[in-house]
Amino acid sequence: MNVTIVDYQSGNISSVINSFTEVAKDKINLEVTSDINKIKSCDKIVLPGQGSFKSCVESLNSISGLVDTLKEFAITNKKPLLGICVGLQMFADIGYEEAETQGLGWISGKVSKIDNQKGKFKLPHIGWNEIEIQKESKIFKDIKNKSHMYFVHSYEFIPEDKSVISAITNYSSKIVCAVERDNLFGTQFHPEKSDKVGLNVIDNFLKL
Repeated sequence: MNVTIVDYQSGNISSVINSFTEVAKDKINLEVTSDINKIKSCDKIVLPGQGSFKSCVESLNSISGLVDTLKEFAITNKKPLLGICVGLQMFADIGYEEAETQGLGWISGKVSKIDNQKGKFKLPHIGWNEIEIQKESKIFKDIKNKSHMYFVHSYEFIPEDKSVISAITNYSSKIVCAVERDNLFGTQFHPEKSDKVGLNVIDNFLKL
């Protein structure tokens, strides 16, 4: 099996690469690339994202043909794709970080700043938080409800269709921290920084 981590210069993704390499061991061919042809021919895609919604979208768009290739892969051909952090947020129609920016439009919704209740909650939301699993999810197989995951974000994805939400976390409000729809998976938390339970999420995705 060939799994591609899309490297589109969206910040430091070394921890994503290291954790996927650790889980994949020698069983899975893991490639880190933005090469369109390699992405087209792989079996699964990991779309990481660090930094702002706007900067990540611009970085994706700066590579000719990449957005169309990802859409064909995930939406037309329905192959498994996992978005991490801003990688998940970009599934949305629109984001409001820095400036109003069009997302990929794969799952209808918006990305808005977390309501910190007039400074009661610190932003960015950094650290370990409990997740509440909302529905049976392929990437949460054998993962206990109320497990702790690692977060770093100031913005949240608010999908229009609540049935896509696979997990939430409580931080000022109930924040969507994972989505699943058919072959599309996304986590707001960082599985690559979430210790053994995070590696289990990665393993579940690779075993799909």
